[in-house]
Order: sequence, then structure tokens, then C-alpha cells
Amino acid sequence: QVQLVESGGGLVRPGGSLRLSCAASGIMFSANAMGWYRQAPGNQRELVAVLSSSGTTNWEDSVKGRFTISGDLAKNTVSLRMDSLEPEDTAVYYCYARNWRAHNYWGQGTQVTVSS
Repeated sequence: QVQLVESGGGLVRPGGSLRLSCAASGIMFSANAMGWYRQAPGNQRELVAVLSSSGTTNWEDSVKGRFTISGDLAKNTVSLRMDSLEPEDTAVYYCYARNWRAHNYWGQGTQVTVSS
């Protein structure tokens, strides 16, 4: 069974920073891609940033230049550094992982609230 364990998140003022971290574990699990999605109330879940084994990173346009993703797919870990946070970034953030059989896995989600 694969588990994605997230840490970080919380309440921050506009312009502030937060860091999210995620580690995937499970027998024989090997990540082909890892990253983050988010879901705000009333909205669909959307991609924030995903690292793939090919070396490419897919980004949500609104976070480019403000967020930084880093990770080690060989160790099944990924982090998201979020700077210059805006109220529109408020959402539940989900860690995402995909294995080499194209099976998708999700963390339990962590709340990020940007408010003064």
C-alpha cells in the first residue's frame, strides 16, 4: 500500500511564504512523477507543479516565478516552496505521485490559507 505523507501548510499573510513537503512510501513503490495539486472551495482540483522523471516540470501559470518545486524521485520526496503568497492561493494542497505503471496516488491534503 502506498502512502503519501504531507507536512507544512497553515495560515500566512499576503506576501508571506510557506513550504510543503511530501514523502511517499510503500512496498516496491517507485515514483515516475511527483508534485502538487490544489483545490479551492467550489473549484476543481488543479495542477500546481509536477516533476517528472524526464526532467520536465509542469506548472500552473499563476504560480510561475513565485513557487519553487524540488524533489528527488529516487527517494520519493518532493517539496514546494511558496513565496509571495496571495489570497487566491488559498486552497487544500494535495501531494501527488505516479508510479511507472501510471497509477496515481494522493496525499490527504493540507490547508493553506492566505489572509490578513
